[in-house]
Amino acid sequence: MRHETKIEPHKDTADNARSEAARRKANDVELVALTKRYDGSTAVDDISLRIPAASYCCLLGPSGCGKTTTLRMIAGHEIVSEGDILIQDRNVTVAPAVARGTSMMFQSYALFPHLSVVDNVAFSLKLKKVDKAARRKQAMDYLALVQMENLADRLPSQLSGGQQQRVALARSLITKPKVLLLDEPLSALDPFLRIAMRAELKRIQTELGITFVHVTHSQEEAMALSDVVVVMNGGKIMQAGSARDVFEKPTNAFVARFIGGHNVIRMGARSVAVRADKCHVAAASDGRHLMAEVIGREYQGPSVRINLMSLDKQPLSVVVPDATFFADPQSVGSRVTVSWAPEHEWALEDVA
Repeated sequence: MRHETKIEPHKDTADNARSEAARRKANDVELVALTKRYDGSTAVDDISLRIPAASYCCLLGPSGCGKTTTLRMIAGHEIVSEGDILIQDRNVTVAPAVARGTSMMFQSYALFPHLSVVDNVAFSLKLKKVDKAARRKQAMDYLALVQMENLADRLPSQLSGGQQQRVALARSLITKPKVLLLDEPLSALDPFLRIAMRAELKRIQTELGITFVHVTHSQEEAMALSDVVVVMNGGKIMQAGSARDVFEKPTNAFVARFIGGHNVIRMGARSVAVRADKCHVAAASDGRHLMAEVIGREYQGPSVRINLMSLDKQPLSVVVPDATFFADPQSVGSRVTVSWAPEHEWALEDVA
């Protein structure tokens, strides 16, 4: 059985050792060849990842991609099959959840229904035998951080979903974690509140300067929040990087399609991604082009998405300003030319 140990720098020279130590200090979370198997089925498959200090990281992917299992392994709620987890230079792979320096905010919030808001937030301090006055003061400070101090004496049943979420966030933060783990924290909220709360999450993360690792299946959520987006599929990391890099430079067809906003187009023996807003519908073109049929139109306020099918059966979409569309609207069933400039192509690693 492995024991909890520090992974020491193993370079041959002192300079390299110092460089390795500096690199580790720059990362709040490091996953090294991390794998999780269930009865012969692999849920997370040999992934490695470094999450920089004080960053907001979103694990993004479809259901069953391994993102929640990865989060639960970081939290210590799932046993690692192979590999290592480091939190701020400390190997916590076999450490109990309470000894990792992480805190988990669950999708269900899991508030104690018989305790007031302030007592919910202060609960972990009560377990640590902090006296009542001191733990109430600390709890009120964290409730102020999430703008809930005026509802401190209410019960969870007297709160809205968004208010319960704020209380759960304060309860997670009062333990002063090195890393806060969030399992789809916005999924139960209505769209308007979801937008407001993601802004609050980013504000609090920035203000506290700690790393948040947030699991989501929402591309919009990940793009809005992340310093680091990690796109997962089939238990593997498809791509990790800044939101802009992942959007502008998808590595493969899965990322281009899942992140949204791209056409994945086969061109002979290769595949390219072209942003939908860089494509045009025209009668003819001297650039790249495909003949296609309009199969649908979606009005999106400032823009209109035109959905098409090329004559060689490739799904396409073109996003145009609403004024441009309504100046010459394309009807469903009409044949058009979809064109784009070669400089707007991004080569993909795989052929779609």
